[in-house]
Amino acid sequence: MNASPAESRHSPADVLASPAAAIIAGPLRKALEAAAQQPQAGEGALDSPAVIAATLDALALLDADSDTVAAAILHAYPGWAKALGPGFEREHPLLAALLDGQRAAGQVWALHAEQGRRSGTEGLRRLLLAIVRDLRVVPILLARQLARMRHAERLPPDTRRELAALTRDIHAPLANRLGIWQLKWELEDLAFRYLEPQTYQKIARLLDEKRGDRERYIEQVKRTLREAMAAQGLKAEVAGRPKHIYSIWKKMQRKDVPIGELYDLRAVRVMVEDLASCYAALGVVHAQWTPIPSEFDDYIARPKRNDYRSLHTAVVGPEGKTLEVQIRTEEMHRQAELGVAAHWKYKEVGSHSADAAFDRKIAWMRRLLDSKSEGGSDGADAALASELDTELVEDRVYVLTPKGEVIDLPTGATPLDFAYHVHTEVGHRCRGAKVDGRIVPLDHKLRSGDRVEILTAKTGEPRRDWLVAANGFLASNRSREKVRNWFHKLDRSRNEQAGRELLDKELRRLGVLGADLAPARARFNLANDEDLYVQVALGDIGPHQIGRVLLEHERALAAPPSTAPTSTTTIPPAPRKTPGKSTDFTVEGVGNLLVQISRCCQPLPGEPIAGYLTRGRGVSVHRPDCSAFVRLAAAQPQRVLPVEWGRKGSGYEVDIEVLALDRKWLLKEVTNVIAQANAHVISIRSDVERSSAQVRLRLRLRVADYGQLSTLLGKLSSLPGVEYAQRH
Repeated sequence: MNASPAESRHSPADVLASPAAAIIAGPLRKALEAAAQQPQAGEGALDSPAVIAATLDALALLDADSDTVAAAILHAYPGWAKALGPGFEREHPLLAALLDGQRAAGQVWALHAEQGRRSGTEGLRRLLLAIVRDLRVVPILLARQLARMRHAERLPPDTRRELAALTRDIHAPLANRLGIWQLKWELEDLAFRYLEPQTYQKIARLLDEKRGDRERYIEQVKRTLREAMAAQGLKAEVAGRPKHIYSIWKKMQRKDVPIGELYDLRAVRVMVEDLASCYAALGVVHAQWTPIPSEFDDYIARPKRNDYRSLHTAVVGPEGKTLEVQIRTEEMHRQAELGVAAHWKYKEVGSHSADAAFDRKIAWMRRLLDSKSEGGSDGADAALASELDTELVEDRVYVLTPKGEVIDLPTGATPLDFAYHVHTEVGHRCRGAKVDGRIVPLDHKLRSGDRVEILTAKTGEPRRDWLVAANGFLASNRSREKVRNWFHKLDRSRNEQAGRELLDKELRRLGVLGADLAPARARFNLANDEDLYVQVALGDIGPHQIGRVLLEHERALAAPPSTAPTSTTTIPPAPRKTPGKSTDFTVEGVGNLLVQISRCCQPLPGEPIAGYLTRGRGVSVHRPDCSAFVRLAAAQPQRVLPVEWGRKGSGYEVDIEVLALDRKWLLKEVTNVIAQANAHVISIRSDVERSSAQVRLRLRLRVADYGQLSTLLGKLSSLPGVEYAQRH
């Protein structure tokens, strides 16, 4: 395809030298000028130099900053970015974020092309803003799409329609939600022109037929209004307001009337100096002509969802013809035309008030994602207060089905949450999952943009450990309730037995199996052990919670009444460099003593502990039930010191044992679970038991406290082929 005359006037060098790119200065400009010596075409015919130049013009209209303009250029000319070298993005992190956002947006365009019209596009718009971390990317995308649509007539018909459908479904609604009306109207009209060419041309002809009469009428109205405003001492600018073909068509559809019955084909806009003058001007208009009560809207007192503010009224004007009048200040007009982008330039000032205003706009911009309506019509805009109750975008993740449909889930959601969102039975029968084609565990945390595939069994039922919050299988309350409902349908005896087994397994790991459950019953206000077991089985109480209560109770019983404040040794947890070596601690009331965690029982923070004053090696800290400590305390009870845990440190060492079927990938899965739990492996030893085809793994780990250890042991026990995982 030969370049048009307009194309030939826009070389890559011309783009960089354009007035719109003049905002780029300093080292960044020099770098771009050097890279421009090796120009490379952008994304095919869609991004010709003329399109790129038009994109920069639109960004200049939106007061885009230098990083935004540079990011638009570098995305269009990827050869320039390559010429700048890998260190360039490290030196310009803000620019790198803008480039990453534009590349990520390509995923949404591909999904739109894949979906066609099979499903709604609201999810795609949400996904777009979820994966774009720097929101300045959005106006770049809008400006580029507008430039492409302006030059779309030279594209093949199929490509043009695809571009127009993408504009209608993604870009125009986003421009509307962000209040960037100046782009919104043109995006809508251009998309309508190529998607419904016959209807577009018909409305355009009807408007053209009476254009002369309409323009003469508007001139008469403008003259009358200026004189009336001046007579009341109001300084006002009155101008005709252009009508947009897509907007006219939507009103014709909504009201089911022909174009001749649309009153707002004749419209003017009144610009005044301040807020008080808006209402004064409204009084002048209503005094001049008879108002139509049902057609008055005060968007100053009740702004639209995208912060649009203006007074709208309709009157019976000269010659008995209906007339629409909009009244606003210059600042309101700027906001109406540019939306969030109207606040960009104030961000660069650097004042505290400007930063606060900008941050409020960004927070508002993110809240728009939870709007269910398309927006754009007066009736679709609800009060702003109702919107403020919705969740911010950071509280959600947007993932994809294998067919590319977008699923909205809470942050921290797992493949199991995804399965239950698809269907309750899919969740019950879920036995595995793939994310982007890779098998992942069911507690894998999903991220926006992940494509999830659920692996199911023909028949199946949920597992009780899915309900244990510490295991991390379910983040959604909706999913957890579906699992609980399934178990609620079982008879009480089955729930009691299952809860007993879960609790015994946890207490065995913690070394308190057989302890009296009375402290736990009292803590959770339950009448008997059977009720406690049922609560565990249904996931209302976690086994680790009961274990913590029992350990705290044992610690309280083991600590003798304190008669002097100097008799307690406080031991802040701290990392141990090597097993058996001591670390310095402060001992209250005694001075500095060396304190070491005993290797024989390896107590963890939160467990009951006792100290033993050794000869020359300071205080050795044991669990009270440690056989070595019991023997030493019996021989020399005067050396026993009451001690307690202090501040949290960076970890403690503990030995665990895992007995499992000797199979391929076992060790890899065990170490993966440990890494995902944020624990650290110090050493591993394995012993194969030939007679039973099992392997015994003995691992020394570094964990934060016994709570982390309990969670880790639970996940290890749930691995396929693992008979048990417990402290050694």
